Amino acid sequence: MIKDSRAYLYAKWCVQRSNRKVGKYVKLQAKKWLKIADGKHKDAYVSEKAYRKICKLLKLMVHPDLHCSMYEGMEDYAWFLIVAVFCTRRREDDRRFYQTAILEIARKNFKTFNSAVIFILGMLTEPQFSRFFSVAPDFKLSSELRLAVRKIIKVSPALTKHFKINRDMITCLINEIEYTPLAYSNDGMDGRLANIFLADEAGALDSYPVEAMRSSQITLVNKLGIIISTQYPNDNNVMIDEIDIAKKVLDEVLEKENVFALLYEPDDALRKKWETDDLVIYQANPVAVNNKEVFEAIKDLRTMAILYENKRENFLCKHCNIMYKGLGVEGYIDVQKVKRCRVTEDLEFWKGRRVWVGFDLSQTDDNTSVAMVTEADGVIHAKVWGILPKERIEVKSKKENVDYKKLIAAGNCFAEGEEVIDYGFVERWILGMAEKYGVEVMQVGYDRYNAISTVQKLEAEGMECVEVKQHSSVLHPPTKLLREAILKREFAYDENRLLEINFQNARCTEDTNLNKYVNKKRSAGKVDMVISIIIAVYLMQQAMLSNTELDWGIQVI
Repeated sequence: MIKDSRAYLYAKWCVQRSNRKVGKYVKLQAKKWLKIADGKHKDAYVSEKAYRKICKLLKLMVHPDLHCSMYEGMEDYAWFLIVAVFCTRRREDDRRFYQTAILEIARKNFKTFNSAVIFILGMLTEPQFSRFFSVAPDFKLSSELRLAVRKIIKVSPALTKHFKINRDMITCLINEIEYTPLAYSNDGMDGRLANIFLADEAGALDSYPVEAMRSSQITLVNKLGIIISTQYPNDNNVMIDEIDIAKKVLDEVLEKENVFALLYEPDDALRKKWETDDLVIYQANPVAVNNKEVFEAIKDLRTMAILYENKRENFLCKHCNIMYKGLGVEGYIDVQKVKRCRVTEDLEFWKGRRVWVGFDLSQTDDNTSVAMVTEADGVIHAKVWGILPKERIEVKSKKENVDYKKLIAAGNCFAEGEEVIDYGFVERWILGMAEKYGVEVMQVGYDRYNAISTVQKLEAEGMECVEVKQHSSVLHPPTKLLREAILKREFAYDENRLLEINFQNARCTEDTNLNKYVNKKRSAGKVDMVISIIIAVYLMQQAMLSNTELDWGIQVI
């Protein structure tokens, strides 16, 4: 039955290799869910019983605009979202598998309307006395969901007698479930107990409302948080964090399976083509794929955005899910391409190799990284380590959604020092590389920031240290070389989950001469490991340029 559902058929359509009308992350989510639906997941399954119940309830709801049942009138992406959220269950105890649902979707895709359907389904199926909340920047926005719920109930004869609608609350009389819209500007978020909450227009919220709702759910065994928004032209909102977490889950650099995310945004390669490529519209607007009127209306808005600068921000953010202020920022490289270069650790490989070392010393309470690189048969090989202070492991793990204890156990990073990093450990590690790995350290590259004392100690031990200025004109060549080596699979690194997370976080910016470099401030998290590799690659590249006898088969920039 599930395999005949519109949710399953839509997911199958999404994963078709020739289908470019949905973006990379929608494809990844569809692929993951299909594995569950096909019975190939050890911890989760899609419940036929729950699906039949949802279908019956949708047939009782009337679509207020199309005047047909919701079962017939709902969009394909909404079917996918609803079936995944309500029907995907844990094998262990039959509770909902997903605790967070994220929908990044452009305007005019009926997102508030479909959220209302989700809330009505929840109110008809959740345990007695459950409480639902919607959270939005102000009461007017928060009430939009209440109005949509009310509208569906009023036109559905089978539902009307079972709901009581007040100005500030809707109650399901069958089980005394209450739904209350909250406004961040007026209402306190603490002290609530939310079985299900929905954060609408999350791009206009900071993290407090969502975290307050999640905190209220700690004691609940079957909880759900739904976070929905378009992009917003600001750099500090909860949707950015939620999207980043979802991408890390889908890229499998974060081990967390209870998140279901439909991220309707154009792939990085399309973003600069927004003026001409219709795929940008399709990937951000799933309804536009089959609704010609919606598609043509968005194309008209695109024309105006091309002609008038003052209309561009609204169009790109709201209709394309492209953060306009961030047009000069792009992902460094697809982490899936990086993971193809992963190899099993072989310490024998390094013995007798000439290596170049790069290190990125951060502030003393943050991450630091050391990397060494070499070349063999036209392939750049890298080995990299992270260092963080012991006393900040718990704080950093929660803040960055990274399991540092597991990464330390895997040897990807070290915890040294208490509240601050022990720079002495960094110095001893670099000085001990030659003996530990049997390598010949040619040069050590560093960023001057926080590094002067360490450099002086390394030089006193006879190491040649070279300052690598953090400027686009200096960093562009190694940044480009490393990226091209990864794309050609001429790069290899010892298996390292933390390095993959760093690559996933990395964002590039361009200067006026179109020189690209990884920008720490604009990146989505820690990138110190990537920076330390780039510094080491810079030294190796310079050695190659100055020594014509070294024919490494690597493209010279």
